[in-house]
Amino acid sequence: MKIGFAGMGRMGAAMALRLLDLGHEVTVWNRSADKVAPILEAGGARAPTPAALAENEAILTSLLDGAALQAVYEGESGLLSADLKGRLVIEMSTVLSSQARALGEKVVAAGAAFVECPVGGTVGPARTGKLLGLAGGTPEDVARARPILEQLCRRVEHVGPVGAGAALKLAVNLPLLTYYQALGEAYTLCRQTGLDPAWLVELFADTSGGSNILKIRGAVIAQALAGGDTGAAAFSVDGVRKDLRTMLAEAQTLGAELPVTAAALKVYDEAAQAGLGEKDGSMLAGFWPHKSGA
Repeated sequence: MKIGFAGMGRMGAAMALRLLDLGHEVTVWNRSADKVAPILEAGGARAPTPAALAENEAILTSLLDGAALQAVYEGESGLLSADLKGRLVIEMSTVLSSQARALGEKVVAAGAAFVECPVGGTVGPARTGKLLGLAGGTPEDVARARPILEQLCRRVEHVGPVGAGAALKLAVNLPLLTYYQALGEAYTLCRQTGLDPAWLVELFADTSGGSNILKIRGAVIAQALAGGDTGAAAFSVDGVRKDLRTMLAEAQTLGAELPVTAAALKVYDEAAQAGLGEKDGSMLAGFWPHKSGA
């Protein structure tokens, strides 16, 4: 299939490479041209503008935030300036549910099928087709998008109309992102025992104080608790902060408050100010105990 893809950040690039591996013809666009290089080296092509992606049967987008979404779709030479009649558009960014709904209405009005499908997972799962897809759209449009989504995801769930996927993605991410701070505070209480952080992580994973992330990324989290650098970012601290801000904004539209989320964001802002913004999110587990000097 001929697939266009806008947004070659860590996740978008990994998904584009996955689609190339599976034999699709993939044409990509990204605001920063240097990020397109790995895709070109793998056999992909470059589009000069987002609008040029409309030459493909299906168009995927994975963008930083709502502002980037608006620029790519509605800016000069944006996707909505092209003829989208009959095309399939799959939007995979983590944004407000209201932004997903508003965009969906415009894409459908332009004659295309629209599915939002934010995904759970990091670069590794994206590269190997093991993401979790949370699709919002009509049953017919989701069925049309499913063959592509199932090549990117180990599990694709149709969770409701457009907007439902965005809301559920924020809900799924919230416990994990606040857990990094909870784990850091827990380690503050027992750090003085001198026990090996790797052993502590394994123990926590076997208790009610554990999260599934400890079984998936236990080694790097233990390294963070020990004060080490966990290496290249799969999901950066700045990315975590962006998602937390989006959660708070979503709650505000519902007339609700998220006090735990707000408190975690305040600490993570401190972590970014301390130079951790581009580091992997796992570093957040070690920020608080080492900051406090316990």
